[in-house]
Amino acid sequence: MDLTFAEEGKEYIIKEIRTDDEELNSFLFSLGCYSGEPITVIAHKKAGCVIVIKDGRYSIDNQLAQAIII
Repeated sequence: MDLTFAEEGKEYIIKEIRTDDEELNSFLFSLGCYSGEPITVIAHKKAGCVIVIKDGRYSIDNQLAQAIII
């Protein structure tokens, strides 16, 4: 399942990043978003969601959320 279906406040482990876009992949990697890393969805918004990775809090759009498989 991807991040758009994640429960708010529950910690998940990233299984994979599904994208053919190399720029998107490198952006997510720069946030610390890669396989084996814990991730938590703080809030779902209309256009995306707010996530916590490591010590950072980020707002990502639905395209990015759908690329993150948990």
